[in-house]
Order: sequence, then structure tokens, then C-alpha cells
Amino acid sequence: MSRLRQILTSYKRIKKQKRSKTPALMENPQLRGVCVKVFTRTPKKPNSAIRKVAKLRLSNKRVVESYVPGEGHNLQEYSVVLMRGGRVPDLPGVKYHCIRGKYDFKEVKNRQTSRSKYGVKKQKK
Repeated sequence: MSRLRQILTSYKRIKKQKRSKTPALMENPQLRGVCVKVFTRTPKKPNSAIRKVAKLRLSNKRVVESYVPGEGHNLQEYSVVLMRGGRVPDLPGVKYHCIRGKYDFKEVKNRQTSRSKYGVKKQKK
């Protein structure tokens, strides 16, 4: 039967729907969330570190885990943060990043390179 369908000109192929990699964002670029818990995790097998992670309750009532980038942070329970998509490959289940320099999440101190990723303004000369 499937061979016959390929030959028929009237046969319409059904496209497979693409699943979102960041479902909690609900097609938004960023969402605001409140920290429920701030904790550390160890990465998957070949890597070794202590990664900082925050559990957030988003403005759409979902609860997700989000990575805290950069060296040092000021996050604690009830801190308000802005969250974007972007997974952390060596932390299973962490599909989101917190954005630094917005709401209660302070920028990285003394950052010179890749400043935009860490919410740091340009130094005045």
C-alpha cells in the first residue's frame, strides 16, 4: 500500500511537527521568574565542576531549572531574574539560562571580555 501511495499524484505527505527545545518559554524570547531554590550540581561524566543552578517559578506558573552563568552571583530565594533559552550540555534537564544585569541579578564584577553576556557596561576612560 505504501508503495502505491508514493506513485499516486494525489497523495499528500504529512510533515512531522517540530518539538520546541524550550517549551516553558511558550514561544517568548525571555520570561521573568522568581527563584524558588538556588543550588549547585555536578556535570555529566567526562567533566568535573560545581555548576550553579536556580529553580525558577516563571510568570506563566511553570517551574524550571535555569543555569546561573559567570563567576559569583547574588541570587537567593525570592530573587527576580530574567530567563532565556539555551541548554547546558553537561547538566541534564537544564534547558535555560539566567540573564545577568537585569532585575535582581547583578552583573559580573571586573569583566573585560564578552561583557554583553554578563551584563557589564563599557568602562569609562
